[in-house]
Amino acid sequence: MSARRDLRQQQELIGAIQPALHVSQNWNYAVDGALYKAYMHPPHDVGGQFDAPGVYEEKEEEQWELNTYVTCEVLGWRGVWNSEERRRRADNDLGYSLYLGIPYYGRWILAAARMLVDKNHISLAELIEKVAEVKSRHAKK
Repeated sequence: MSARRDLRQQQELIGAIQPALHVSQNWNYAVDGALYKAYMHPPHDVGGQFDAPGVYEEKEEEQWELNTYVTCEVLGWRGVWNSEERRRRADNDLGYSLYLGIPYYGRWILAAARMLVDKNHISLAELIEKVAEVKSRHAKK
């Protein structure tokens, strides 16, 4: 029973730090072991956690989602990254707020952009210029 109680306490701590459930906290420099473990919990590892009921429906992907998928696959084929690196960058490295706040393929494209800059395939300035160009192109429509 102790293990079950410990799991329940851990789940409550993880639930308390999710972005939708803001709780006032005294942010001192001491974090106890259980809270540290909750902070280190990977956001995509949701097995056994409580959640609100969700509506699951089939949907056709939008064009940007398909383009993102193809872009990420091509980056893999070209040896720029592998699927594990994409998963780590798009799931583990984001933290709860971004993981829960960005659509699935949005996390993929964010991971691809970060990876291209981190590995010096493009500069941050080039990325910013391209984003501005695309925004202005779509603002005219």
